[in-house]
Amino acid sequence: MIKLVDIDKYLDKKFQRTFILKGIDLEIGQGEFVSVMGPSGAGKSTLLNIIGFLDDANSGEYYFFDEPVHKLNEKQKSQYHKSHIGFVFQAYHLIDELTVYENIEMPLLYRKVKGSERKSMVADMLDRFNIVAKKDLFPHQLSGGQQQLVGVARALIGSPKLILADEPTGNLHSDQSTEIMELFKQLNEEDGVTIIQVTHSEKMASYGNRVINMQDGMLVENNPYLAE
Repeated sequence: MIKLVDIDKYLDKKFQRTFILKGIDLEIGQGEFVSVMGPSGAGKSTLLNIIGFLDDANSGEYYFFDEPVHKLNEKQKSQYHKSHIGFVFQAYHLIDELTVYENIEMPLLYRKVKGSERKSMVADMLDRFNIVAKKDLFPHQLSGGQQQLVGVARALIGSPKLILADEPTGNLHSDQSTEIMELFKQLNEEDGVTIIQVTHSEKMASYGNRVINMQDGMLVENNPYLAE
């Protein structure tokens, strides 16, 4: 599904090149649940953004379902992002001025889905996540866990092939974190959604079936996760 070949990401400043990612070779198969771990500044979020078409590598090759992403133009990449990928962020990234319903609906508007179809799809998501009663509330009226549920619902509304989650439980307490991770596990096992999450927590990483460790912009370990 995903293949990265010798990916570099760097910044050039005053005759000095600083590498954010260096020589990344990585393959992720459809249906995997991968946890990316490593210290702050290791390049985890940058890797996620490149996989999610939000950032470009400076060199190397990226294949998504055998499509050479490194050769696509911005419009094509945007199209892939909208139709295949759902993002879940640590800081939720909900739009404050929009209700729960409107936040979940937003990706469908970008994809120009018809009104009646949108209504049905949003209703399904509200029901699935038990947040029908919250649909007319604004993000500031929700707890952190509820906001993240809305974020996950928004990421899933377009039936993405891939969910990218950047510290999805970083702002949540333990019960909320467990709820979100159990949800991801269910999506992966029952719906076959491929998930790549960035996390600092070994407990959260254990929900996946494989752990990738990064340090200083490089992969240092790339193993199946063996729960104790």
